[in-house]
Amino acid sequence: MLAALAASCWLATTVVFAPGYMSPDSIDQLRQAMGRRPLTDWHPPVLSLVWRALIAVTGTSASMAVLQSALFWAALWVVAWCVWAMTARRGGSLAVLALGLTPPVLTFVGVVWKDVHVAVALLAACAVAFVGLRLRDSRPPGAMRWVLLWLGVLFLAYAVLVRKNAFFAAIPVFVLLVRALWQAPGRRTWAMCTVALVAGVVLPAVAISWFARPVQTKQAAQIMIDDLVHVLTAEELRSADVPRDLRNRLVAAAEKCERTGTLSDAYWACYERPAAGLTEDSDRIRSLWLREMSAHVPEYLQYRQRLFAALLFETGYPYHPGVSSNDLGIEVTHPWLEDTLDAYVNGVVADLRPLFRGWFWLAVALVLAVRPGRGAFHLPIRALGISSAAYVLGYLFIVPATNYRYVYWPALACTLGLVLLWTGRDDTAPAGAGGERVHVGRERSEAVPLKRRPPASP
Repeated sequence: MLAALAASCWLATTVVFAPGYMSPDSIDQLRQAMGRRPLTDWHPPVLSLVWRALIAVTGTSASMAVLQSALFWAALWVVAWCVWAMTARRGGSLAVLALGLTPPVLTFVGVVWKDVHVAVALLAACAVAFVGLRLRDSRPPGAMRWVLLWLGVLFLAYAVLVRKNAFFAAIPVFVLLVRALWQAPGRRTWAMCTVALVAGVVLPAVAISWFARPVQTKQAAQIMIDDLVHVLTAEELRSADVPRDLRNRLVAAAEKCERTGTLSDAYWACYERPAAGLTEDSDRIRSLWLREMSAHVPEYLQYRQRLFAALLFETGYPYHPGVSSNDLGIEVTHPWLEDTLDAYVNGVVADLRPLFRGWFWLAVALVLAVRPGRGAFHLPIRALGISSAAYVLGYLFIVPATNYRYVYWPALACTLGLVLLWTGRDDTAPAGAGGERVHVGRERSEAVPLKRRPPASP
């Protein structure tokens, strides 16, 4: 039943989001995947390369949205199956699947973004960890444990490759994965698992750099421009020791951002971008940033704190409508379904705005990390809480904008954590099939047959 429900949800999601909702960032990565423009490192090359392979196999760009939706629902199905197997609670297992239909989660399931790929990959790694928890007490063969570990590492490595700051969120999930597969891992096991994770991240990154050779765009300078035009005044920028052309662009950007009230994303909103992008000016911008930020530490910290507070309390962009305009001929397949989804998500946004704010999910993450309960799933609940909190706090000095997609993984992870907290709220589950009472302890699961009363005397 769980498999049938998950398959139905996957099919419905695929139809609603067909051919995959795309923003200008998504369209840019699709052009690279189709060979319409050179592969660059402005966006993660691994996503465009995977997309290119999918197009080569299927012949359609919609294959990426189909794959990410399939992996999303497959991961939820695995977790739901493990919850049912460990607790015999129908309500808990169904709630795991149902969380995929809640507006804070469903809103981006079919949007081709690296932020969504991070969330789906981390969820898939958690699903592998749940399989480990389910099988741990049956003492699976060592080969099976290592196969599961490498599968989990594959998902974690992809999450880090597709967004570098996902490293903060991946570490707690990695710890969960190891502890789920080995009840008491020793130092040698930890060392070998850590080597596997490092190899899973470094080797593909080196291979992409050597063989795909993406064009270097110096994207890190984008964050530095934000700091320069918001921390320094226009008068201070006029005396900056940089070439006049760059100085004039920085001054104009600072004045425009102040005039329009733009708090972030100055490179796209205020900066006059040269034809070469940031490639030619990145070294000069970095040198200027190092000099000026070290001389304006209080102002720099104040700006970063203000921007991070905006991410938490003024989180925007909770829904992406369909496919952005493009020259590839890609449009939403079913506009009336997009209108329905728009009304569903934005209606809840209007009525329950905290569900789409960063502060809410950070608060839930901290509660789950500190108080995961004493039930069956305390280990994954704590890992989900720590992972979510680390992901949000990791944006403190690098947040480029105040969009909801930057807290999408915490929203997904914390929703799952709350469901698990409710499902495993005590150690003894209701009676299962065949007159057995399933008892789930903190570290193990075992079925205890109910004692039957002897027949009464005639």
